[in-house]
Amino acid sequence: MDLAVEVFRMLSDATRIQLLWALIDRELSVNELAAQVGKTPASVSQHLAKLRMTRLVHTRREGTSVYYRLENDHIAQLVTDAVYNADHATAAVPDHHRPDTGLTALPTHRGEVTS
Repeated sequence: MDLAVEVFRMLSDATRIQLLWALIDRELSVNELAAQVGKTPASVSQHLAKLRMTRLVHTRREGTSVYYRLENDHIAQLVTDAVYNADHATAAVPDHHRPDTGLTALPTHRGEVTS
């Protein structure tokens, strides 16, 4: 239970949610992530270090670059569910229910698409 609480503590920061959201289904460098979330690379690196310590992201080194990705599909689902739940609380018709927004549901473990 303590580890689950720590995961939720890591998710209590908007920048970390944005970083995890950006990493769904792809791998990005610190500079790419910084540009994506509008923060400095130094700030993003500090957030990523915390996410790495709690095993929410994994790193891969290629030359002098370090690339980040989500540790597993459960993290992607957890972040997606949190963002979509917030979307339900703020909109009559949530963006993820509109076909023209570009938001897509994550595949389930069986390859099906959830809505």
